[in-house]
Amino acid sequence: MTIEYPGDPNTPRSHLPFSPATRVGNLIFVSGQASVDKTGKIIPDSFEGELRRSMENLRKVLESAGSDLAHVVQTRNYVRDDTDLPEFNRLYLDYFKQPYPARTTLSRCLGGLRYEIDCIAIAKDERS
Repeated sequence: MTIEYPGDPNTPRSHLPFSPATRVGNLIFVSGQASVDKTGKIIPDSFEGELRRSMENLRKVLESAGSDLAHVVQTRNYVRDDTDLPEFNRLYLDYFKQPYPARTTLSRCLGGLRYEIDCIAIAKDERS
């Protein structure tokens, strides 16, 4: 099988050594998406602002790889402050609907970021 590295000019890029996404067959693995602009510059904001920017970046990366939020099968979420967990759970529902993807959430992590998400998805054209 071939490993693909999808992306387009609207896909956020990082100066760090990783690809925004890799695709193998119908599986898409998305690297951590945070509150950054398309050049990878961190955009500090409130917890809600950072989460929404991270989710929009995730959406862009998924679209460039032939998928979308409805085809996400697993998410890993990183929340810096425990006090943001109730807000995280509330905002998460704006992006993922039942039946929800499998999910792991870690807190008390991250440095200058308040939120980050990575995921595994399937390609839209391959969903049965």
